[in-house]
Amino acid sequence: MEVVVGEEVGNVRLITLNRPRQLNVISSQLVSSLANYLEQWENDHNANLILIKGAGRAFSAGGDLKMFYDGRNSKDACLQVVYRMYWLCYHIHTYKKPQIALVNGIAMGGGASLMVPLKFSVVTEKTVFATPEASIGFHTDCGFSYILSRLPGHLGEYFALTGARLNGKELVAAGLATHFVPSDKLPELEQRLVSLNTAEESVVKSVIEEFSMDADVDEGSILSKKALIDECFSKESVEEIIESFSGEASKEANEWISPVLKGLKRSSPTGLKITLKSIREGRKQTLAECLKKEFRLTINILRTIPSADVYEGIRALTIDKDNEPKWNPSTLGEVDNEKLDLIFQQFEDNLELNIPETVDNRWEGKFENSIYASL
Repeated sequence: MEVVVGEEVGNVRLITLNRPRQLNVISSQLVSSLANYLEQWENDHNANLILIKGAGRAFSAGGDLKMFYDGRNSKDACLQVVYRMYWLCYHIHTYKKPQIALVNGIAMGGGASLMVPLKFSVVTEKTVFATPEASIGFHTDCGFSYILSRLPGHLGEYFALTGARLNGKELVAAGLATHFVPSDKLPELEQRLVSLNTAEESVVKSVIEEFSMDADVDEGSILSKKALIDECFSKESVEEIIESFSGEASKEANEWISPVLKGLKRSSPTGLKITLKSIREGRKQTLAECLKKEFRLTINILRTIPSADVYEGIRALTIDKDNEPKWNPSTLGEVDNEKLDLIFQQFEDNLELNIPETVDNRWEGKFENSIYASL
């Protein structure tokens, strides 16, 4: 079975992520195939519009955690897929033709990086978004240290540290998606888009708007708590954030805080600290700088340089499913900040993620041409 199905219909190109039983998680094969289609179609004068969707009940649930876990005892077993994915993230953000994501289900972590940067991202009442990586000892990656750090106030820190879930309307309200369309209208919208014979963004937009609804969020939405989130999540350290957030929990109408706090306190201390530092750095970094930094962090985390928490987190969540991770170190105070600084340091030039600098070399810098391929 093809993990990515590419179709050419007139001047429209369709991509379907096609691992429905695995919730379209990102594997090495999926990344390679997706990159090949996108490169081919960006250079195809007959291709006007790119549509991307997921088969089954997920758009994409993010990276294949089992793949990472299975590679834990082989040095850099997942380096190739990581390199390819972050390299591809740059191209998705900077793509030269209009792309539309039709997201009718789960879009988490790296899976959401195939949705958020697109010119048009259409979500429904079935869409669920989250970036929960910190909770398992990882960090917010696939360009999200760039994306989340640019949200209003300190929502980026909140979403990255807590892994909070957003629904379709909240995604539009937060600026992480462009349109909300009821799921029963999605097939008709897709047909209309496929029948379009134009790359005119204004035409595409007006067609989507025919089907879309206002994305008003209710008072219970996390987005209505922004003032409190800004107050707590602007603090300098994870310890201070948790202390400030705890102080608000006892106040009237703040009962929503307790389960969020519980989740924060169960998360990997190392994962939380790396994530906060990465988001804060992301505010001052370009997209390319963020992706290069995320590449370093991921490789160092998978090499267990700060700790082996990522494998323990995956074990507890998806392998043994006991949800009882044993973090090492087990408290925020025990995390060695000097060790954390170490994993943010640049690699030697030839070992960095090679992102193309100009239009002329737009699709260069591939894994095959990197030093890693020959190591």
